[in-house]
Amino acid sequence: MKKLTMKQIEAATGGKLVTGNGSLEVSNVCTDSRKAKQGDLFFALIGENHDAHQYLSQVVDAGCRCGVISKETACQELPDDFQAVLVEDTTQALQDLASFYLEQLNLKKIAVTGSTGKTSTRDLTWQVCSEKYKTEKNAGNFNNLIGVPLTILSFAEDAEVAVIEMGMDRFGEIDRLAKLTKPDIGIITNIGLAHIENLGSQENIFKAKMELTNYFDETSTLIIHQNGEFLKKDRVKGLYQTVTTGFDGKSDYIIISDIDDFGAEGIQFTLEHQGQTQKFQLPIPGRHNAFNAALAVAAGGRLGITMEEAARGLAKARLTDKRLTIRGKDGIKVIDDTYNASPDSMKAAIDVLMHTRGLRSVAVLGDMLELGETSREQHQLVGRHAAEQGVESLIAVGKEAEHIAKGAKAAGMEQVLWFSKKQDFLKEMDSMIQKGDVVLVKGSRGMAMEDIVKKIME
Repeated sequence: MKKLTMKQIEAATGGKLVTGNGSLEVSNVCTDSRKAKQGDLFFALIGENHDAHQYLSQVVDAGCRCGVISKETACQELPDDFQAVLVEDTTQALQDLASFYLEQLNLKKIAVTGSTGKTSTRDLTWQVCSEKYKTEKNAGNFNNLIGVPLTILSFAEDAEVAVIEMGMDRFGEIDRLAKLTKPDIGIITNIGLAHIENLGSQENIFKAKMELTNYFDETSTLIIHQNGEFLKKDRVKGLYQTVTTGFDGKSDYIIISDIDDFGAEGIQFTLEHQGQTQKFQLPIPGRHNAFNAALAVAAGGRLGITMEEAARGLAKARLTDKRLTIRGKDGIKVIDDTYNASPDSMKAAIDVLMHTRGLRSVAVLGDMLELGETSREQHQLVGRHAAEQGVESLIAVGKEAEHIAKGAKAAGMEQVLWFSKKQDFLKEMDSMIQKGDVVLVKGSRGMAMEDIVKKIME
């Protein structure tokens, strides 16, 4: 992060410097009192279940001497050498400071959103852009109204490109993130059913994702993978430019070959763009990552990165942890896709399982949350997909996952078990998984399915 003075922070946040003269400089922003240190700017955020103002003494003890607060009474606990800016809302102030900081940097901004594949597409786009430019991206899952500002405030001052993943579960959140970042290029991966419980319909999910374009102008570019009812060129058109990927000859970037799926070893495919063809090899599993990679190549193309350069970058691709991460222990191969789950990503992960070599395919699948009235049907469809793809053993974990088990049984699968509680399965797991198995573990974030991976790997 480029150094900022407390005077600059006062101006950027619209706050008031209530202690000190504003001369101190900060080189890092922190919201976790346990990690605060000398040279940091601590934001005392207030959430539903916590108020960081109560940890200011801990921050001071750690050597931090700069903070943004929203309670003037907190100043009474601060030492004389602490410099504090008082604001109305510390979360909004964090966003305002990030917006100010971003304006100081001379870089191109690529925003990535979608129902599934956001993080993978972000990682792949970062890999493409890094082949030619100094490129920044979100750390881990920092993709919300707090995570994105923290991401921006970590950018090096000499960064040339930023790839920013944006998540949401309701209307207005993408709008706020787009207003904050003012992206030059936007990518929408797909429109699925994630968060339909909050948004009510797929049409509303589409509208919420399209908030990404709210601050576009004629120089901006929206990139989509043409697939399904919503992501079509005529449905997303605006005053901005539109670039498409897909299988049909009308797309700007055409996937012209069958996608070769080598399981754990990765995939291979060919793209055509403006008469030029290029073969791509990705060392990551999942044929669906060809679609994500095509979006990344298209984004790179807008920044002058050739397909040949993009191919070199993608050949080195690595995905964020818990996204189709393949681990091994005692002859058991584990596909750890535990970060989150939706109907589309569940089916894609099952496909990866079936292309990964082993003696027996085992799917341990947990609840998919926030599906609202569609939950029962979507869980049953996942179970049916597992049966149709030939999964040999299915273990469903969680209340809603009972319907995965029912869907699999209805489609003819014989080895199907259901546990309403994860702990009950963990007690019996050793008798159900054996040497030579390839085990897919996946479920929504709230299910913490990584506990199962951890026990297998012990």
